[in-house]
Amino acid sequence: MFVRAYLRASTSDQDANRARDQLRSFAAERKLTIAAWYVENESGAMLARPELFRLLGDAHPGDILLVEQVDRLSRLTAEDWERLKAELTARRMRVVALDLPTSWMMATNAGDEFTGRMFEAINGMLLDMLAAVARKDYVDRRRRQAQGQAKAKVEGRYKGRPEDVERNAAIGRMLASKQSWGSIQSVTGCSRATIAKIAKRLKQVA
Repeated sequence: MFVRAYLRASTSDQDANRARDQLRSFAAERKLTIAAWYVENESGAMLARPELFRLLGDAHPGDILLVEQVDRLSRLTAEDWERLKAELTARRMRVVALDLPTSWMMATNAGDEFTGRMFEAINGMLLDMLAAVARKDYVDRRRRQAQGQAKAKVEGRYKGRPEDVERNAAIGRMLASKQSWGSIQSVTGCSRATIAKIAKRLKQVA
């Protein structure tokens, strides 16, 4: 059974490797070996995550995608979460999260076919619920930030809308890894003009 562990933190100031020992212990308790690690500092609200898509590209049917918490995998919008689930389903990957005990059975071959399918269905529903909760938490925090910006604007301290640095950095990495503009658009929802601007910026730096 091939286990691919995914570790994510939102910013470079955070330690994406923080949960590595927890994931390793979880696998060892079930006599599993984590064969590949995928670590990145990207927002969970962005579908365009280079290491996540490298993991998906490496995956084979039956592989396990192991995460500490569902929000490490997704703080996505409902539409992007459905896109990611479609990718996982197409590759027949099993998501196992330490904060979702019903998913732990996906890391074993125990039980008959009926029991396995039942737990898979239950696990899918709970994954959807936790992904929705993670998205709500993200949206609530962004709303509070916007309220702070509105207050700063009234007080004359607001300096205008900042560049979406996380998204643009992710686009830059996808360009550097030779991904097509069309695929970048499909996962980020950005315009070709934005990709062109970032591509031009990369050429100037090179």
